[in-house]
Parts: sequence; C-alpha cells; structure tokens
Amino acid sequence: MNRLSIYVHIPFCDHKCIYCDFYSILSAENEEKFIDSLKKEIEHYAGRYSNQYKVNTIYFGGGTPSLIDAKHIEAILNSIAQCFAVDGEAEITLEANPGTLSESKLKEYLRIGVTRISIGVQSFDEAELKFLTRIHDKQTAINTVEKAAKAGFQNINIDLIFNIPGQTKKKWKSNLKHAVSLPVNHISAYSLILERGTILNKMVLDGRVKISGADYDADLYNMTIDFLAANSFEQYEVSNFAKAGAYSIHNLAYWQHKEYLGFGTAAHSFIGDRRWWNFSSLKMYISAVNTSANAAAGSESLSEAELLDEYVMLNLRSRGLNLAELELKYGGRWISNNSKYINSLIEKGFLAKSNNFIKFTKQGYSICDEILSKFT
Repeated sequence: MNRLSIYVHIPFCDHKCIYCDFYSILSAENEEKFIDSLKKEIEHYAGRYSNQYKVNTIYFGGGTPSLIDAKHIEAILNSIAQCFAVDGEAEITLEANPGTLSESKLKEYLRIGVTRISIGVQSFDEAELKFLTRIHDKQTAINTVEKAAKAGFQNINIDLIFNIPGQTKKKWKSNLKHAVSLPVNHISAYSLILERGTILNKMVLDGRVKISGADYDADLYNMTIDFLAANSFEQYEVSNFAKAGAYSIHNLAYWQHKEYLGFGTAAHSFIGDRRWWNFSSLKMYISAVNTSANAAAGSESLSEAELLDEYVMLNLRSRGLNLAELELKYGGRWISNNSKYINSLIEKGFLAKSNNFIKFTKQGYSICDEILSKFT
C-alpha cells in the first residue's frame, strides 16, 4: 500500500499574533460541532481512499491544537484509526504554544499516541516576544520545553523567527544558544515574512515598522546554518534542522511531493494530480460537511509539467533531487534542458553533486528561490 500523510487543522487560538496569516478563531464556541464534522469528513474520504493507502504520519496544526482537550485529540485519532490503516510506528505531531501545556496534559498526549511535539517558541528575547505579540515570556517557553521532556517526549521541535525588527546578530545568536541548550532534537528557523492581510504587513505599509533588507536577512540565515551545524543539527530543508534520526517525516512528505489528505478548516489535500482545499470559515466548514460530508471549497488538476516543476522545487528545497528517480518518473527532458545550468551552479558552489544526486550547499540555500526560478 502507498504511504499517506494526514494533516488536521485545529482553528482555535487564544490570541492572533501580528504576523500570522493561518486561519484561526478566538472563540471555542463551536468546538464540539467542529470535532463531529471532522469525524464525518474523515469517514467520507476513507470511503474513497482507505483501501489504497497506509497512514504513516498525522500532523495536528492550527491555530493552537494544544488548546483543546486531549480527549478531542484522542477522538480524532480514534476516528482516523477506525477509518484508515495506520502504521503502528506512525509519527504523530501536535503543535503547541508555550503556556498551554501542563505536565499532566503532555503525559495524556503521550498516552493517546502523540509521538512528537512542536512548540511555537519564536524567540527567547522578552522585547522580541512583546513585538510579536506572543502571550508567553522567555521562562514560560523554557519551562514548556523542559516539561515536554520530563513528561517523556523524546521528539521535540521548537520554532524560531529571525530578522525581527531591531534584532541584532548578538540577539539572534543568543536565541540559538538558548535553543540548543534545551532538550530538543529539531529546530525550525524562519525569516519573518510579511503576509498580506496581517497586522504586521499594515504596520510596515504605514511606515510604523521597518524590516531589515535581504542582505542582513541572509547574514542571519547563514549564521543559523553555521551555528546549528556546529551543534549537531543537520540542515535537511531550507528552514529545518535536526539531530540524527529526528527529521520530521510528515514535513518530508510535503517536500518530497508525496500524497496527503487535509481535514478541518482551510486544510489542503493532494492525491494523484489533484489538489483541493477546504473552506476557511468554521461555520461554512461545518455546514458543508453536514450537507455534503466534505468541505472542499475548490480544486485543481495539475498538468504533468506542473507536477514536474513542483517535484523538482520541493525536493531541491529539502534533502536534494535524485536525478535517476526524476528521469524514471518524468523522463529525461528536464535534465537535458537544465544540464548546463546545473553544471554552472556546481562550479559556483551553489549545488553539490554525488552519485546522480544534487542538493543545495549552504550558499545555494541562501538564494534558492532565485536559483529555482531559472530552471526551465
């Protein structure tokens, strides 16, 4: 059976941060109705796909999944297990915010099958946390990570953000030092991105906030790669670093262009050559599921050329591109069309090639979007 990843979007949040563009709502008024709708949606797609796939990763994102009671997470996991064949060693990740997790709640997550916790720390600097409108402080972030380890989690990720306005290199290095001192084996480090419709974007447009330019951003990014490599964190995707054996299997599924089903508000799915996405509005999601057993708001069928472009882009942004697999899957035209460009990138030190496998170097990761845009 083919492998399948499942994403579950939990929209409930206790606060909307100024930079966030993910769908979330501040009221848990319809929590029970949402869980019931999720179960119906899972059953609907199981009728179509359960005989073809075995689930090897489940990821709870949001919103803040750790806000809802563990019994609801358990009910969703039970529904998936009843409807799909789930690998006994499946990676099950739950996103959480500092301050929303007690040690007893963490132990309950472990009991119901969660194997990996991803904590949205973002910064260990009080001023930066205040700017980002995070509701936790430095010590709460540290305590949450330590509680997760004490509860028994061996697979812990923390998210960090760099190039925050006013962030010096000294501050960013201090953040990295705090991160590697904690019992974590995975770090996701993202540059602060201006997303349309966010409060932060309006602040920048109004001139109230200034984001440092691309050169400074690149300096911080290169510092991140070097520092984490020196502390045994291997870069295996543009923004993700892990100790040996701690790669996120779920995220790798996206980056290797594998198939996935998304359940819940605003969730996306990708099966074969088809991609579809759910309604973002919670009320519209619940209504659609009650009416049609699914909440698809739109869909698209990808051409072979589009699938090829995505396959190349996603693989190169992560662990690299296996040219033999590419040729087997899509033929040799892409390789022949781009061979000169690939060789020039290797000569300039942006790509490394070994055994018919190409991947970005540190210098290549720094300008990967520019490089990817020039492939034909």
